[in-house]
Amino acid sequence: MEISELQISQVNKQIEALIKAESFYGKKLEEAGITRISTPEDFKKLPFSEKKDLRDAYPLGLMTAPESEIVRIHSSSGTTGLPVIIPYTAKDVDDWAIMFKRCYELAGITNMDRIQITPGYGLWTAGIGFQNGAEKLGAMVIPMGPGNTDKQLQMMQDMKSTVLCSTSSYALLLAEEIEKRGIKDKICLKKGVIGSERWGEKMRKRISEELGIELYDIYGLTEIYGPGIGISCKYDNGMHYWDDYVYIEILDPVTLEPVSDGEMGEIVITTLVKEGAPLIRYRTHDLSRIIPGDCPCGCKHPRLGVIMGRTDDMMKIKGVNVFPSQIEEVLKEFPELSSEYQIRISHLDGKDTMRIYVETDGSVDFVELSKRIAERVKSRIGFTPLVKVVEIGVLPRSEKKTKRVIDERYE
Repeated sequence: MEISELQISQVNKQIEALIKAESFYGKKLEEAGITRISTPEDFKKLPFSEKKDLRDAYPLGLMTAPESEIVRIHSSSGTTGLPVIIPYTAKDVDDWAIMFKRCYELAGITNMDRIQITPGYGLWTAGIGFQNGAEKLGAMVIPMGPGNTDKQLQMMQDMKSTVLCSTSSYALLLAEEIEKRGIKDKICLKKGVIGSERWGEKMRKRISEELGIELYDIYGLTEIYGPGIGISCKYDNGMHYWDDYVYIEILDPVTLEPVSDGEMGEIVITTLVKEGAPLIRYRTHDLSRIIPGDCPCGCKHPRLGVIMGRTDDMMKIKGVNVFPSQIEEVLKEFPELSSEYQIRISHLDGKDTMRIYVETDGSVDFVELSKRIAERVKSRIGFTPLVKVVEIGVLPRSEKKTKRVIDERYE
């Protein structure tokens, strides 16, 4: 989608603030000799920003507004290096709450709902993002935070929670526990707002059926406010994103040229009104597509497709580029499998091996099933993995995000 005149004027205000603050991006612009843009072609000449830029700015090099106006910071996890610190002004916090409120409304959630929030609070953006939006909506919040499944389920029953906010991994864990304890008739959940990790159709179906709820996919990342910049609607055909706050491009991850609407590419985001730490042409490395046309729900905001993975998810095995989503596509063709899987890559006797662990119930022949899966995977990616079939519940469950790919070659 081409950038509009209004969005260009908003980007110019962001450029002005970044240059004035002498931020890393302001310096990039000065080196490129750009102080403002006038056309969509000018916009495409703006330099990209990357996570490395943000890490290099640690701790407060991203701060673009005066410190007297900064009311909060949030941070990425920092699991792969220095964390990224994102400063927020009071307006940023409020804008984020407005976007999140819209997300709840698009999911049909009202101020009469009771919203149980299970993602983490603190430096992570998730818990407090879900909470701010719910309070802006006027709903009752049950701010549980992560873990303590016994307490979660007790509160869910006693408070008659109607909405669950969580990662897909924790929603699945809760669904399995509710089934195990035989308390489904005491649970009042109607909807789930799920975010923070890519999840397949099979997992979505399991959670929805086992909990008996409608599911909504929420999108966001710490660097760009946090979760709440987009959400799926009841038609479940992509996520509407708030294009009055963010401008999204989909680019070929190799050439960095725009792809046509409907084509898969990397999501690149520009914040339009952010004050604390504006970002221009930020490469998220998330893979998705713009869904063209109008949505039957009537919402006029544009749509992103399901997040298919990340450009840096790619595994190189035996000279072949493999994405976890390719394996997931194959596994969903086997109805006897659960939604859970794990991929382990190791280097043994001078060669790479890929082992895929999958779950099923005891009613099938594990050896025969593993052969069929291995053959189907080979036809898709070009080499034969080792497939190990285990009973349902053997693979790890997580209260946060489930680690599905373990590359032992670099451990």
